[in-house]
Amino acid sequence: MDLDYISHVPENFLPESRVWVYQCDRLLRISEALELEEMFEKFIPAWNSHGTPVKGFANLFFGKFIVFIADEKASKVSGCSTDSSVALVRKAEKLFKVNFFDRQILNFIVKDKIEAIPLSQFSYAIQNGHLQPGTLYFNNTVLNLEDWRKNWIIPIDQSWLAAKMPVV
Repeated sequence: MDLDYISHVPENFLPESRVWVYQCDRLLRISEALELEEMFEKFIPAWNSHGTPVKGFANLFFGKFIVFIADEKASKVSGCSTDSSVALVRKAEKLFKVNFFDRQILNFIVKDKIEAIPLSQFSYAIQNGHLQPGTLYFNNTVLNLEDWRKNWIIPIDQSWLAAKMPVV
């Protein structure tokens, strides 16, 4: 599985640019991904904060993760501008009949595929060898571009989940 996601983001965003990651409860179909791309193409040029354009970026990664980036050096992202990006995600949810806001689902790379596992089953998956401490995890808690580049796809034992791993 090709895990190169960094090269798909324009280089002219500062490392401290804000990042929001929304994960889908299923892999989007190609037709849905193309429709979502059109939605981003309309949204980003119109994204503003108190009338000032937001230097922003949005993309779908791995057919499952919507990532928004906003460079706040040009203009701070306000609550209203954040709400407008959330509204776009909610619109996609309704359109595609999916859920982008279930934070109880965790995504891992298992056998070169993205696999979703409920948080409630994480310990069981570790104890039964389905997940290993080195299994790659999509850490959607990242807050800025530098963190996203370094810590979005990391081994379980380097994430906040390490504290939830059962002691064997």
